[in-house]
Amino acid sequence: MDPLWATVAEFWWIAPAVVGAGVFAMLGLLHQRSVDSRRLEYDAARLELADARTRTRAARSALKLARAQVALAQAERAAARATSADVGAARRGLQSAERALRAASADLRVRRARVSTARAGLAATSDPAHRPLAMLVATHDSITARWMEYETDAARLIMFPAMSDGRVPETAAYLTARAEAQRLRPASAQARITPVAYSSYRGAVDRLVQTFEVAEREAWRQARAAGMAPPQPRQDPAAQWSAAAQGFLTRSTEALARSTEAIARASEGAAAVAAFLGTRPAARSEAPEPVPSRAEKAQEPAQPRQVWPVPARGARPPAS
Repeated sequence: MDPLWATVAEFWWIAPAVVGAGVFAMLGLLHQRSVDSRRLEYDAARLELADARTRTRAARSALKLARAQVALAQAERAAARATSADVGAARRGLQSAERALRAASADLRVRRARVSTARAGLAATSDPAHRPLAMLVATHDSITARWMEYETDAARLIMFPAMSDGRVPETAAYLTARAEAQRLRPASAQARITPVAYSSYRGAVDRLVQTFEVAEREAWRQARAAGMAPPQPRQDPAAQWSAAAQGFLTRSTEALARSTEAIARASEGAAAVAAFLGTRPAARSEAPEPVPSRAEKAQEPAQPRQVWPVPARGARPPAS
């Protein structure tokens, strides 16, 4: 036999084993990528929580240092080596350190709440469209679409020129945030990125949303001031009362309909029970003995009361 064919016949099992190992490795890689994409929000929230804890510890240390500086300034002033201005500056530094610590503590609480929310949302990210990166990219696209409406619509472009004018501070801040978000945007919604990159991109998208809303409000304000846009509608108190009354009437009607339905169901149940009991033989019951009324008792002849003989100590003579 040819040595080549002999070698193939001897080691033919290697090829299926290699193919199977490759398939299993690919499936494991795809599963790991899916798990990583679902955990992006949670991992990024944990990283931000760690950073918030670090900033809080730094703020506490700065507060301790500011208190020590206030005490030192007061001691120096008592020794005539410092002035009241130095003490005032130290106290202002202490107040600034206290504000920084309060801000860091509030940010720490927010980060903890975000971690809890992300942990609870891990089970709800089975759909690829609801995964953290896909939802973030969708938010980015929605803001871009809203801005493009002001750029491509001729009527909007005339009515709201501030949305395209980079000299307006609010629009300039939006354009800067837009460029930053576009720079950090991944290649696709299914791209594999690290939690650090996701956290940076999420922060950029959050700033993009905030700056766009501020720029849009400013553009509408300028348009109203120029008479290009109608004033902001204010709801009439009578209309508010009418809407509230309509809502109350709707809720009352729904409650009445539910009550009527419940009563109908109870009536049907009672009728079914009565029909079921009507098919069974009636139990024999003896008629209760009538109780005489007070008038009947008064018409009855009085029975003489029986008097028993009084016992005596001695023997009683026989009656004659």
